[in-house]
Amino acid sequence: MITAASRANHSGADPGVSATALELARKVLVIEAAAISALLERLDTRFLDAVNLILACRGRVVVSGIGKSGHIARKIASTMASTGTPAFFVHPAEASHGDLGMIQSDDVFVALSYSGESSELLTIMPVIKREGAKLVAITGNENSTLARQADVHLDARVAQEACPLNLAPTASTTAALALGDALAIALLDARGFSERDFAGKHPGGALGRRLLTRVSDVMRTGENIPRVPETATLSEALLEISRKGMGMTAVLDAEDRVAGIFTDGDLRRALDQVDDIRSAEIARLMTRSPRTISADKLAAEAVQLMERHRINQLLVVTAEGRLTGALNMHDLFRAKVI
Repeated sequence: MITAASRANHSGADPGVSATALELARKVLVIEAAAISALLERLDTRFLDAVNLILACRGRVVVSGIGKSGHIARKIASTMASTGTPAFFVHPAEASHGDLGMIQSDDVFVALSYSGESSELLTIMPVIKREGAKLVAITGNENSTLARQADVHLDARVAQEACPLNLAPTASTTAALALGDALAIALLDARGFSERDFAGKHPGGALGRRLLTRVSDVMRTGENIPRVPETATLSEALLEISRKGMGMTAVLDAEDRVAGIFTDGDLRRALDQVDDIRSAEIARLMTRSPRTISADKLAAEAVQLMERHRINQLLVVTAEGRLTGALNMHDLFRAKVI
């Protein structure tokens, strides 16, 4: 049996060091979780004021911070931008050397500084205020210079840092990040930002493909759709299945409406029912009322339908039941929907 101690010895680590590291890691998580929980008690009308200020903004949200707070500010700006609130990050030191030109009177400036006394931010505050932009400050000191200058101050103070020296920004940056996420999601909800809106901001990723790709984008059409009439024989249906390579064929009535489907599974069952596959009628062996989908549905819905009913192919039909396309799991894999 491999114990924690034997794993530590195997990796060359001192068992005592490993135990201390685990204990410290757990303590870090407890401290940071407590820091976030403490924010709950301090969320009040000031948070609503910040949400309303940003909602009323006719420009963009400019998020800024220095050092570790700068990294958190970048993430908050990114989260806002991808959830319906136009936002970008400005480095406060660069701002004082020309990047202040990015900030306009109809913007909201969100400043992060745990002390509330970051010189780089305080240097540019008079210019920002003079320009007419609104200021939201996220600090750990409500009596700080930055907090006092803000139109809205959000209190992100923590009881202690997770660092054993109580020096490295750890719990404080975690709290600021959580508060920024809360702000972004509150704005998302207030704007009525939808799943499709979110996908529109992420067209290059798996999420975008899942939420933007439609059945019409991946289905086979025209001569690539396997199909036979109801009057076809089993041998004719097998030739069509072989030619089109989808492991099935649609079976159509006299008005080109889908009457059924014949799959590899139906073939295995048919071999036990017929003596002569050349003359057997496909209408007697097909599966009637097969699962279908319309071309305007999301490809992800096709995946769900196929998984729910444990099938590998789908016929695509119009509202009148006429065949317009077909797809299978391989088509969805190629489109990277799954």
